[in-house]
Amino acid sequence: MTRIAYTGARIFDGELWWKRSALVVNGDRIEGIIAADSPTDAQRVPLDGGILAPGFIDLQVNGGGGVQFNLTPDLATVETICSAFTRFGTTACLPTFITDTREKTALAIAAGEAAAAKGLRGFLGLHLEGPHLSVARKGAHDPALIRPMDEADLVALVEARKRLPNLISTVAAETVTPNQITRLSEAGITVSIGHSNASYPVARAAAGAGASMVTHLFNAQSQIGNRDPGVVGTALDLGALWAGLIADGIHVDAAAIGIALRAKRGPGRIFLVTDAMSPTGTDATSFELTGRTVYRKDGALRLADGTLAGADLTMIDAVTYVHKTLGLPLEEALRMASRYPAEAIGVEAERGSLAPGKRADLVHLSDDLAMRRTIIGGETAWPA
Repeated sequence: MTRIAYTGARIFDGELWWKRSALVVNGDRIEGIIAADSPTDAQRVPLDGGILAPGFIDLQVNGGGGVQFNLTPDLATVETICSAFTRFGTTACLPTFITDTREKTALAIAAGEAAAAKGLRGFLGLHLEGPHLSVARKGAHDPALIRPMDEADLVALVEARKRLPNLISTVAAETVTPNQITRLSEAGITVSIGHSNASYPVARAAAGAGASMVTHLFNAQSQIGNRDPGVVGTALDLGALWAGLIADGIHVDAAAIGIALRAKRGPGRIFLVTDAMSPTGTDATSFELTGRTVYRKDGALRLADGTLAGADLTMIDAVTYVHKTLGLPLEEALRMASRYPAEAIGVEAERGSLAPGKRADLVHLSDDLAMRRTIIGGETAWPA
């Protein structure tokens, strides 16, 4: 195996900053961090300054590079999604399939299973967002396709998890029973509360049953009220819950994000997601979503009635926004894109930091956060 020592950049390992140091990669694994002038037989690769950090992990990406998972749920689409975001620092992702028919959902699961069997680079599993949601908080999901979870649905998810490295199922806390949540969780599925109008007691009960996450915090869910904190309040109040956040300055106001970050109790944290759709990485001005046209304008993706339908966002853009606009320390912004999503789905032993033995998934950024290079499994994925 090739041993490489990357030098010349500041290194953020997920916890600490290292200066005048070299990151040693052995094959597809991190070997360690040494002093830049330490003797080593590793091939030295000088970087022209900047920052070397853990690769970004996106747990909610619906499309990109001109393809939409719901439109063509096959292996080729999964491959395109996983490769489209390498230029933006994403080294692993969960292609996301939203509310649709049973037949198309089965095709999406089969595509994910094929990607897993192939060992597709950057494929981390699937995120099935729906169809077991609340019509009252449907967002851009087609209400005609939203339905309760029955036994066949539950069994299909449990069986899919056996052939997928990771699986998130977003459900509304009020439409899926605590018993169903427990069965999903015990099968190794990450249950996330989303598109839900649940009260605080109902959302809290779902968390008690095994739900461990909230999908795109603030969006398509019950808000904090003085007598009922809703799903948002549940996410911020319960330490065990993780929460994804679309940090594009459109989905959530900057002040609301700041309040949430200050209020959130651990160990569960708020992490970044893109909720990206097919236009990301292209010049497209519109696309189709479950038979409806979504328009791209002024940095947003909207249905004809103005409803937001996913996001025109990349992980590096989200990191830049929370650091430069919200003023978060850079190390925390980077953790929100790497370490926290890894911890949220339990893959932190392999990903999310640059500790010895972990996968060599890296991003090289300029000091002003422009993308320089993306490395996946020790190999340069972008630029090709």
